Amino acid sequence: MQANRWGARCAVRRYFSLVSRLGDGAFWYALMGLMMLGDGRDGLAAALQLALTGLVALALYKGLKRWTRRPRPFAADGRIRAWVAPLDEFSFPSGHTLHAVAFTIVALAHYPWLAMVLVPFTASVAVSRVVLGLHYPSDVLAATGIGALLAGASLWLGPLVPALAQAPG
Repeated sequence: MQANRWGARCAVRRYFSLVSRLGDGAFWYALMGLMMLGDGRDGLAAALQLALTGLVALALYKGLKRWTRRPRPFAADGRIRAWVAPLDEFSFPSGHTLHAVAFTIVALAHYPWLAMVLVPFTASVAVSRVVLGLHYPSDVLAATGIGALLAGASLWLGPLVPALAQAPG
């Protein structure tokens, strides 16, 4: 609840609202596009791996939300304010955080030098979900673990993706 009060500060609310909005997908789509433009077939392979990881993450978190049906903090506690409109009804897990963690780990496996941008952005996305009143800290922590496991699976299966992107034709 204390973190949610930070949102009362205009500059804090604007920052986390922007980070949250970029975490909706725009940041990640731009990253995939830059990978493809800047690194040819290797960039295409990395972007394809991110896209496939993202599709699995989407199905996973939507299924978990339907299964757990955990109300969002602002819906369960009148003292918590939603500083932005939620994208869906339920809280667990944080889809923004799950995607951000999974994408960051996979992207860093391809381009470790992106850590100075991706790690702070992903941390900001995770914190934004609590500050904006849309998730409990446990939603964010669980999503971090799920995203890391998903990224690990993606990287383990990853040799299949470059082979697809490198195929002639």
